[in-house]
Amino acid sequence: MLGLVPVSDTEWAEIHRKVMAAGLLPGRSVRERLLALPSIDGLIEAAKSSGKSGMLDEAMLDELLSQTPKTTVVARTIAPIAEPEPKPAPRIHDLAHYNLADFPMQAKDVDAEITVHFDITGKSVTEGKKEDIQSFFNDRLKQVKRLILDRNLPNRPIAVNEALRRKRQLVDRDNQFTIIGLVNEPKTTKNGHLMFTIEDSTGEVRCLLSQRDDGGSNQEIVHAGLMDDDVIGISGNFNQSGELIFVDDIHFPPLSNHQRRTAGEDRAVSAAFISDLHLGSKTFLAPQWEKMIQWFHTDPLAQTVRYLVISGDGVDGVGIYPGQDKHLNITDLFNQYSKLGEMLQDLPDWVEVLLLPGNHDAVRPAEPQPAIDPELQTDYNNTLFVGNPCDFSLHGVRVLSYHGVSIMDFVSSLRTVTFETPEAAMRAMIDRRHLAPSWGGKTPLSPEPEDRLVIQEIPDIFVTGHVHGHHIENYKGVNLVHSSTWQDQTDYQRMLGFQPKPCILTVVNLHTHATAAIPFV
Repeated sequence: MLGLVPVSDTEWAEIHRKVMAAGLLPGRSVRERLLALPSIDGLIEAAKSSGKSGMLDEAMLDELLSQTPKTTVVARTIAPIAEPEPKPAPRIHDLAHYNLADFPMQAKDVDAEITVHFDITGKSVTEGKKEDIQSFFNDRLKQVKRLILDRNLPNRPIAVNEALRRKRQLVDRDNQFTIIGLVNEPKTTKNGHLMFTIEDSTGEVRCLLSQRDDGGSNQEIVHAGLMDDDVIGISGNFNQSGELIFVDDIHFPPLSNHQRRTAGEDRAVSAAFISDLHLGSKTFLAPQWEKMIQWFHTDPLAQTVRYLVISGDGVDGVGIYPGQDKHLNITDLFNQYSKLGEMLQDLPDWVEVLLLPGNHDAVRPAEPQPAIDPELQTDYNNTLFVGNPCDFSLHGVRVLSYHGVSIMDFVSSLRTVTFETPEAAMRAMIDRRHLAPSWGGKTPLSPEPEDRLVIQEIPDIFVTGHVHGHHIENYKGVNLVHSSTWQDQTDYQRMLGFQPKPCILTVVNLHTHATAAIPFV
């Protein structure tokens, strides 16, 4: 038996992987019940159709199993009692069907109405000094603290130095206290607990969030982890030595169910979303692009699309990584942007394009990024150049578009996020009300006096790109769109075993908020 893994452990590892990929966190109390199921596919399908996510405890498991079709043994049937209802043929990539009636208005009948609420272009004032960094984090703490205070906290928050001064009285569980601050060095202990420090402008103190099998919301955080520089509230008590806070509750800014704004019936046009074209790369999928252009001129759904949002990396760039020139078929940066401008002019004249930069574009890498330089915009006549991220409205519908480099930091920090599930990172951004919390990670950040990556206003549509996946979902009333790429699998992705989901156009109607995904592969 040496070196053999118990069958149940092997099965549990596979079940755990599938359930986590569906956005569920299985507690130990449901392990045996999940192992006893002949298949968990029905359970996962029930979770997706009902929009359930989070801690999978006994109560949620019972609810999902009640929605799972039961298999029963029946007597032999000579002939069916009634013909089954015909089901629509499955679409490529298992994309959901859409109803054209949910996209009611021709785009050419409506004037464009774009309002930009935030774009860093021309507004960056940092000098990169130590004082700028301090101001950056103080402003983040101030902004997110104000958002956290919108929820019903158990008591008035106090500063870290006040808590330390009163720690002898705050050992008693009847004297629970609350602190709001920045997370530092979160890590999981050998016993599965979550250890971290919390810091404000007055000091820092160590904290411990214990793993408990009670199915509470805090256990989701224990399973997932925290990120460096998250702003959170904690409630709890000191241990007897006064060196550690035992955390009972963690508080993020509240968001129960966002009430989406809608365009009026007389402006019921649609917006479409793509990202990561990487024009200039040998792996740019030109035939699929031409297929989409043809679709724009001929398809009934296309006639409803008034806006096309490209969320970064329109071109592959030059000198982005060592040896990139071997992977380029357009080796001049100006020629890349010129060719992209020509391609966008092939769109119908009623389509307005909004173009954000990404990490491959000719702008500074530090976020927030300004719009592409005016010298590179000369071959465009239907395009609005904006920064990354950009907060804007289309006919009153609030859209937050972000290229999404920080998804890599979420993958490396949170156990519930993978490159195959970028939507999990997007949910975490909405919950934290921040696009890129971690300083010094994979996302370079510009220390502006104000942290402009805080999500002050909840968007109606939140869109990202960067990791070349595709996803659409409704999360707490927000339409999440992870935009598809127009680049084939790269050598680097092949080495990692990652398969992109290219050439899928996402369409969202601004009045009905109905969505459609159109593949061009």
